[in-house]
Amino acid sequence: METHIGDISRAIQLAIAPVFLLTAVATFTTALNNRLGRIVDRRRVLDERLSGANDDAAQRARGELTLVLRRLRLIYFAILSAVTAALLVCLVIATAFVGALLSIELAREVAFFFVLAMFALICCLSIFLREVFLAVTGGKHRMP
Repeated sequence: METHIGDISRAIQLAIAPVFLLTAVATFTTALNNRLGRIVDRRRVLDERLSGANDDAAQRARGELTLVLRRLRLIYFAILSAVTAALLVCLVIATAFVGALLSIELAREVAFFFVLAMFALICCLSIFLREVFLAVTGGKHRMP
């Protein structure tokens, strides 16, 4: 089991693109996490309003709380999909290195993990787009 430096350097070259993808997914996950924090903060405000509000204000708060809970669920699934994509990209990188180190042909496995990562990322972006749509169209914003 002799490993050639050329095989390892080739694996490193091939791993550069997935590493950039991993960085992008991590940055996007941070943005999703920030949105999650804002949604949770809004939920806390609405919970406080419900406890000390009259019937009309409580009804409006309940309506907005329903929307906020839908958005919270969507962001959770977007984060789940982004983390799944990141894990699959890590598997792409690890599989490429294992194949190079052990001189095993794992091109199909690498391609399979990469395609799964892309599907997870597509799901993440689609769910995020839906959450943004709800955030923009769901509230009744009034000018003071």
